[in-house]
Amino acid sequence: MLAEYLPTLLFLIVATGIGIALIIIGNVLGPKRPSAEKLSPYECGFDAFENARMPFDVRYYLVAILFIVFDLEIAFVFPWAVVFRELGLFGLIEMGVFLGLLVIGFVYVWKRGALEWE
Repeated sequence: MLAEYLPTLLFLIVATGIGIALIIIGNVLGPKRPSAEKLSPYECGFDAFENARMPFDVRYYLVAILFIVFDLEIAFVFPWAVVFRELGLFGLIEMGVFLGLLVIGFVYVWKRGALEWE
């Protein structure tokens, strides 16, 4: 049975070997002429004007998490819609509970002000 995984193992070994070889070849043969211009921070065509370690507002992360939650909601709703007729009333009630919980969470986040930007 392990013989069936031999091609996968061989692929992983070859891919890892190629990746390591390319990194080593780039370091050995690549040009090494650093200058102040090359080592300076660069972002969007402008010199950096603030500290890169400045804290982000928590609301940014909350909006990102909300996006992920509602993106995953679609990942669950689409397969449900495909087999909706086979699930019947029980499937409809289950999806209603699922969507209801998501709406309750959305209203909670909305009331807490996580979607408000200053």
